[in-house]
Amino acid sequence: MTFEYSQELANDYEKLFEEDEDYDVIIYAGENNKVKEIHAHSNILRFRSLYFSTAFSNELTKKKDGKYIFNFPKISPKFFKIILRFIYCGKIDLEKLQGPDILKLLTIVDELKIQRLVICIQEYLVERQYEFLQQNPIEILETIYLHENFTDLWNYYLEEICAKPDILFKSDKFINLKAPLLELLLKRDDLSLDEIDIWNNLIKWCFSQHPSIQKDVKKWNKEEILIMERTIHRFIPLIRFRHIPSAIFITKVFPFRNIMPENLINNILLFYMAPNEHLNVNVQSPRKQRYVCDSIIISNKHFAIFSNWIEKKIESYYKVNNIPYKFNLLYRASRDGNTLFGFHDNCDNKGATIVIVKITNSDQIVGGYNPFYWSLSNKYKSTKDSFIFSFANKDNVQGGVVGYSNGDAYSVFCGNASYGPVFGGDDLSFNNTGWYRSGSHSYPDVGIPLNRFEVDDYEVFQVVKK
Repeated sequence: MTFEYSQELANDYEKLFEEDEDYDVIIYAGENNKVKEIHAHSNILRFRSLYFSTAFSNELTKKKDGKYIFNFPKISPKFFKIILRFIYCGKIDLEKLQGPDILKLLTIVDELKIQRLVICIQEYLVERQYEFLQQNPIEILETIYLHENFTDLWNYYLEEICAKPDILFKSDKFINLKAPLLELLLKRDDLSLDEIDIWNNLIKWCFSQHPSIQKDVKKWNKEEILIMERTIHRFIPLIRFRHIPSAIFITKVFPFRNIMPENLINNILLFYMAPNEHLNVNVQSPRKQRYVCDSIIISNKHFAIFSNWIEKKIESYYKVNNIPYKFNLLYRASRDGNTLFGFHDNCDNKGATIVIVKITNSDQIVGGYNPFYWSLSNKYKSTKDSFIFSFANKDNVQGGVVGYSNGDAYSVFCGNASYGPVFGGDDLSFNNTGWYRSGSHSYPDVGIPLNRFEVDDYEVFQVVKK
């Protein structure tokens, strides 16, 4: 017979860490007058950290009076205690740390080779530190780039930048981006910038690398041409010139022909003059067109999240570039008239729909998914596939909370002319007196305000599988 005692065991190990008894490891963390002595147990460190496992096997590791001695001057005592607590009992509290400190802690954990904690901190940054990841994009990108174990954070952050390139390309620090990182970005199919904007940013970056070179291309001497040619050379194959309109190419790109391969210029000009001719050159496809939503309330990223929720995928399987549904705008209250008649006239008998509501004087959006169809049948329908949701801050797409119907008889209500969309026993409802929620009946509490609440606008989208 076996018993579940993992939590009890974790608590015991936490006590062992806190009571500081029978230790055989002394760690000096911090530097100068901030050095702190911290105690630990070699057997625990050995099995929970590849770094320490290797260190204990090394005969050169210092011992004094039978105790192992380690010095970590670049790691603060605060950080080391956070790390040790996780090593001992798997507990970590990141809520009190600011974004930069969390990122710094992540780099330390990676150096100590505590892989489970590396994964844990990455998940926290992605899910809970959205605003921080929009700031200091150069510093964050370069930090992630230097650590090959930050795979989850790297993929997430690159997708964020490609989906919202202004985060990086309109930053004052864009010109400080290192060449290998710029090259990686320009290789991406999902970089959501017009090709001419990519070119203009590239030229801006090249000029910033050589501030002494004059901006007037016509006045460049041979040395300046050679310098700029060497600077831009690695990036030229990454620009998809054939997807730049000819008139814009002539005015914005052609002036830089002296630093571009002559055969490339000739082929592009020939392409513009004889576009139907099959030239003996590789033609790059356009960058992938991102799903463009017709919403004034939410972004494309929300529709990717809705796709995951519709298919009940716990992990973020769908991204902006592979959304499997078409979300067709059926109704917008501010456009089609904020009336119950307007809702039913536009949305009844249109199949599955998702309702999105923007709450007044707030960044919160709420809503629900009806897998059936709306009608004036005055009947409830039962399903476990419907859900309601809430984003406390619509700009933090990772902060969404979803709750599925418990499958009772009241999952979705297709009412009469006095009702609009209704989910559950008034878990989220709209009638002739407005929007309200009376409690949690058919769905769990996802943070929708109780009682009546004012809204700025609401939209209804038809959901169609591609």
